[in-house]
Amino acid sequence: MPYARPTLTQLRSRVAADLQVSPAGSDPLLRFSSLNVLGRALAGLANEQYGYTDWVALQSNPFTATDEYLEAWAALKNIYREAATQAGAATPGQITFPGTNGYQIPIGTLISRGDGVQYTTTSLGTVSGSSVTVNAVANADSTGLTGAFGNCAVGTVMTLGTSIAGISSTGSVTTAFTGGADIELDDSLRSRMLYAYQNTPQGGAVTDYVTWAGEVSGVTRAWCNPNGFGAGTVVVYAMLDNAESANGGFPVGANGVAASESRGVAAQGDQLTIANYIYPLRPATALVYVCAPNKLVVNFTISGTQNFSTATKALIQSAISGVFVMYGSPISSTAGQNGIVALSYIESAIAAISGTSGFVITSPTANIQGTTGQLPVLGTITWNP
Repeated sequence: MPYARPTLTQLRSRVAADLQVSPAGSDPLLRFSSLNVLGRALAGLANEQYGYTDWVALQSNPFTATDEYLEAWAALKNIYREAATQAGAATPGQITFPGTNGYQIPIGTLISRGDGVQYTTTSLGTVSGSSVTVNAVANADSTGLTGAFGNCAVGTVMTLGTSIAGISSTGSVTTAFTGGADIELDDSLRSRMLYAYQNTPQGGAVTDYVTWAGEVSGVTRAWCNPNGFGAGTVVVYAMLDNAESANGGFPVGANGVAASESRGVAAQGDQLTIANYIYPLRPATALVYVCAPNKLVVNFTISGTQNFSTATKALIQSAISGVFVMYGSPISSTAGQNGIVALSYIESAIAAISGTSGFVITSPTANIQGTTGQLPVLGTITWNP
């Protein structure tokens, strides 16, 4: 059973009781007596010592360790905290500006997004056909903690940091900036670490591919479908819930194989980054495809919601999405990833929200399961009284 740590109040009471019985014929607990003050100070010190012991207990096992101690436990399994990465670092984004033929945008030119995020060109661009396209990368955060801020979609308006003769100052993104990710948080690192402890590397088992994909910055969930595209192939599905939150967490790019793989069409964007990472780790003959799951949009109809507030409805939406993140899988039947989200899980998640008693989910009416490659996501909710 767990150790019952005494509270500061209990410690003070114990010290006071000891003092009270010690000096015969006196009252050591008068408000300003030196013994009373000393006793309270001693109780405070003891409380601090208990707190330090609690902290040591937390750091002494991988389940509850934090910060550098968590990193130390993870390093024992060759799992390391993913550093922040900048959008466009792995696969450059591209920006196009109108201009006069012959004029150039040099390497190192500063470009700004409307919200102040800055990018730097990594290629020389010469205007041809009244426009010029340059590769660029998001500028790194000086703290090294963030990177997802640099991701942006095609069509995003960009502005040259300084005017260049013959080039319009305003352009737009023509190839999306992807791959930006914040530094990995403790919960994500712990999840990958525990997965590694529980699944010993086996030279290319299903769990190995999940581990490898999870080591790529920004990847939060991954699944492996052996022989998914035929004998000798391995299909890896991945999600980047934080780095690609603007896209619902789904990878931005094109499905395919690593750039060095000659037996298939190379992936693009996020998928290429993951495929390139897995390529030197996989068994030599495995043909690995990295794919974005296909959205299986699930709409709900919930009755008995007449008295639900806007805040309660928002909590219900969040709860359903959370269940999909926890239990959803694009794999129909491999390594325990059966791709089924039980309706009872969703009902339990809603019931745990205060003020939801009396609700009934009238649609869907059965457990949620898609085909291989499909990942359930929340669609619309119809609220019936």
